[in-house]
Amino acid sequence: MPGPFFFLLTGRHSVSQAATASPPPPTRAARGAGNLGDTIFEWACRGAGIFVLLLLGAIIVELFIAGLPAFRAFGLGFITSTDWDPVQEVFGAGVSIYGTIVTALLSIVLAVPLAFGIAFYLTELAPVWLRRPVGTAIELLAAVPSIIYGMWGFFVIVPAFATHIQPTLIDTLGEVPGVGFLFQGAPFGTGIFTASFILAIMILPFIAATMRDVFEQVPPVYKESAYGLGATTWEVMKGVVIPYTRVSVVGGIMLGLGRALGETMAVTFVIGNANRISTSLFGPGNTIASLVALEFGESQEGSLKLASLLALGFILFVLSFVVLATSRYLLRSRLKA
Repeated sequence: MPGPFFFLLTGRHSVSQAATASPPPPTRAARGAGNLGDTIFEWACRGAGIFVLLLLGAIIVELFIAGLPAFRAFGLGFITSTDWDPVQEVFGAGVSIYGTIVTALLSIVLAVPLAFGIAFYLTELAPVWLRRPVGTAIELLAAVPSIIYGMWGFFVIVPAFATHIQPTLIDTLGEVPGVGFLFQGAPFGTGIFTASFILAIMILPFIAATMRDVFEQVPPVYKESAYGLGATTWEVMKGVVIPYTRVSVVGGIMLGLGRALGETMAVTFVIGNANRISTSLFGPGNTIASLVALEFGESQEGSLKLASLLALGFILFVLSFVVLATSRYLLRSRLKA
C-alpha cells in the first residue's frame, strides 16, 4: 500500500498537470458569436469609410453642377477674370483666388516661425511646472470662434495697424528697392496684410500643438547622446529633433494652411472687401470665402450670380484638394528618403 509520501507526490503532480493544462477550446457557439461581432464591426468601419467618400464626392459633384452655368457662360476665363459686376452679370474669380492664395501663404509665413518658437520653448527650455499652463493657453486659442477673431481684428488690430504698424512699415520697408512696392499705399488698417495677420493667429495653435507633440515623441536617448557629444540645445534641435519629426511638422503646417484657405468671417471683417488686385499688401481685396459670405444672401435662386458663387465654392474645394495632394506627395517623398 503506498505511503503518504507517494500520495503527496502524486497530488503535486496532478496539480502541476492541471495548472499547465491548456484551456479547453471555445465551443462552436462562442466562435460563432465572436465571428459575428467581428463581421459587424468590420462592415461598420467599411461603411463609415464609404460614407465619407460618398459625402465628399456628393459635395464636389453638387458644387460643380450648380456652378456649371457660370463655367458655360464665361468658360475658363472665369478663373482668371478680375471682373465682378452683378449689374452687368459679368463675373470672374481671379481677384478672390489671388486673395485666397496670398493671405493663406502669408499667414503661414507669419505663423510657422512663431509656432516653432513656442514648440521649442515648451519642449526644451520651459521649466516643467510652466509647460502645461502655457500649452493649455496655446490650445485654447483654437477654441475661440472665428467671429470673435474678426471683431477683435476690426476693433483692435485695424486701428493699431492704421496708427502705428502700417505707417512704420511704409516709411521703412516701403523705401527698400525691389520689395518696397509691397509695403506702400495708404495706411487704412484693413487689407491683405491685416487679414493674413489674423489668420496667422488663428492657425498658430494648430501648428504649435502639432510641433510640440511630435517634438516630445523623439526618443530621449537620441537627444541625450547628442548632448553627451557636446551639442548645444539648438544643435540638438537642428540635428536630431527636426530631422526625426520633419514629416509630422510638414503635416501640421499643411493642416494650418488648409484652415487658412477656408476661413470666412474673420477675413471678411478686416480684408477690405474690394474686388481688385493690389500690388501692395496693405491694399484691400477679398477671398473666395469672404466674397461668398458677402454676396450669397443677395443672390436669387437660378441666377448667374448664384451659379458663379457656387463655382467659386468648387474652385476653393479644388484648391484645398491641391494643397492636400501636394502635402501627401511631399510627405511620401520624405518617407522614401
